[in-house]
Amino acid sequence: MRLDKYICQATSLTRSQAKKVISQGRVTNGTNTIRNTTYKVTTNETIFLNDKALSIRGPRYIMLNKPQGYICSTVDEQLPSVLNLLDVEKRKQLFIAGRLDADTTGLTLITDDGQWSHQITSPRKKCAKRYRVILADELTEDASIQFQQGIQLKSENQPCLPASLINISNTEVLLTISEGKYHQVKRMFAALGNHVTALHREKIGEIELDPTLQLGEWRYLTDIEVQSIA
Repeated sequence: MRLDKYICQATSLTRSQAKKVISQGRVTNGTNTIRNTTYKVTTNETIFLNDKALSIRGPRYIMLNKPQGYICSTVDEQLPSVLNLLDVEKRKQLFIAGRLDADTTGLTLITDDGQWSHQITSPRKKCAKRYRVILADELTEDASIQFQQGIQLKSENQPCLPASLINISNTEVLLTISEGKYHQVKRMFAALGNHVTALHREKIGEIELDPTLQLGEWRYLTDIEVQSIA
């Protein structure tokens, strides 16, 4: 890894700040001062900044209970990014593995591990996601069968993949899908002439939202949770 990138990942310095401390002669490998920003840091090498040993932490895996009014974007737009809810360093290196609409709440996974995120977001992986859905109207008796057969969305050439629908009450259901089409859950129920009034994601793959997390709260995933995404 390039020295300037290594320093950025091991500290809170920006790339330009890292280059500056290197040029100032404040970086060594314990033996020699290194002034070349493109110097390749080897696996077994220890880099020192101001005589303090640096190290790069492993990838981060975060579970957030997303509240309404935040967007699953890495930057603020018309609404604030969910990353503002995280009290962590180097938030700009994080990204969201599976987005939610601004008015949708629930399980949001955030990481800086691109390969791990790909296992969740790639359509080929068909990672299952479970939602708790509140509806404006009662569902018809054959709704579950229609979801199993695949709902045809407006402006889509192919129907959705089979989905699992479990009735909690006349207007509350648990829906499990294995795709991530634009506004998919809302569009699926709209195709049946219904309207989603509240939407909450509870599960992604084998990872379930921690019931102790209040809206806006987060925690790091356990090793078992991380490894469940393969």
